[in-house]
Parts: sequence; C-alpha cells; structure tokens
Amino acid sequence: MLPNVHRYLLFPATLVLFPLCAVAGEVSLSGQASVKYTPDSARLQFTANAEHSLPETATRRVNEQMEQWRDGISDYRDQLGSYSDASVNLYSRSIPSQERSQKPEKVAVASQTVSFTIDDLALLNPILEQAQALGMDHNVGPHQFFHSDESSLRKQALAGAIADARARCEFVANELEKQCGEVININIDGGYQPPVPMMAEMRASSDTVSNIGPRELTSRVSATFKLE
Repeated sequence: MLPNVHRYLLFPATLVLFPLCAVAGEVSLSGQASVKYTPDSARLQFTANAEHSLPETATRRVNEQMEQWRDGISDYRDQLGSYSDASVNLYSRSIPSQERSQKPEKVAVASQTVSFTIDDLALLNPILEQAQALGMDHNVGPHQFFHSDESSLRKQALAGAIADARARCEFVANELEKQCGEVININIDGGYQPPVPMMAEMRASSDTVSNIGPRELTSRVSATFKLE
C-alpha cells in the first residue's frame, strides 16, 4: 500500500529570513508557512494505436485493443472517476521511401484515448500493468498526482502564514514595548508548489510505481499592523 497522507505545518526557523520595516505606529513584515503532504489521487491517460494500409483494418485493431482494455479493467471500472472513452481518431501518414523514384507509402493510423482519475492509488499498478500488456501509450509523471483535498491544504498553509506574520508582529511590538494591533493591510501570495523531480520508479513507461514522494505547498503573506 502506498503511504497515507501526512500533513503538518513548517514555519521559518528564524525571523531574519523576511524583510520588515517600521514607521511610527506601524510595522510591515512578511509571514510564511508550508504544508507537507503525500498525493492520494492521480489523473491518467492511455492511448491505443494501430497502423495499416487499410483504414478499416487499423480501426478494427484499435477497437479490438479497446475491448481488451475494457475487459481488463472491468473489476476497477466503478472506481474510475471522470472516465472518458473517446471515439476513434483516424488519419494517414507518409512513410518515406528508400528509393527517390518511388512515391512515399501512405498508411492509416487509428488511435483512441481513454482518460480518468483514481482516488485509490492501490489501483495504480494493476491499471498500469493492463495498459502495458496491451501496448497502450502512456506516460506517468509527477504532475499527474495530486491530493483530493488540495483546497484544504492551501487554506492550512495560508492560515499558517497569517499566524506567522502575527507572531512576528507581536515579537517586534514586544521589543519596542508596544502591542501588535489591528491589520492595516495584507497581501496574500498564491500557494506555491515547487517542481517535483521525476522519481526513478517512473522513468520508464514499462515500470510500475513503487513510491509517491511527499510534496510541499507554501503560502506567503505580507502585512502592515498597527503598533499600540
């Protein structure tokens, strides 16, 4: 089983990490907080492809591949969200001939893409194995994994950043023998999620995924408080 979600706030270790300035009766400063979590869901996409000189043959082969796919995932179908099984896309491409005097050969290409989400990552590897067994095109990368309650995580990070700004205001006020008062203005930066490096388990399309690493969502605010 893949790891459960772990959430906790990370606050800056020292106050000197953020610039601040003070004028008579006011102090302007920044606050920051982060939430670490492990993705619990994924958006997946697989494509069946076939080529043949006859369009109807290429289409038939893709249809057969898709029927095998549907049979292979029948045990999981009810657990796949936002399932989309698009119609066959048919086009032709030219294959360059080795002889200049010969015309390029044209072949028909049929493809059909299926996409869906899963909120139980225990289904990930069985589904990947089915797609790989059928030779379906796919690319599983970190950007396809997410948390099902990301809005709550963003709120946690923002609440932590606001609390950090207030705590810093109270520290400054105490050093000046004053009290931190009401907020005059506050600016909120959008939640920032640093890029996630590709994991070794996900480099090759033939690999299954053995581990989904933790991620971090950071929120920052800048605020001006009254000093009383």
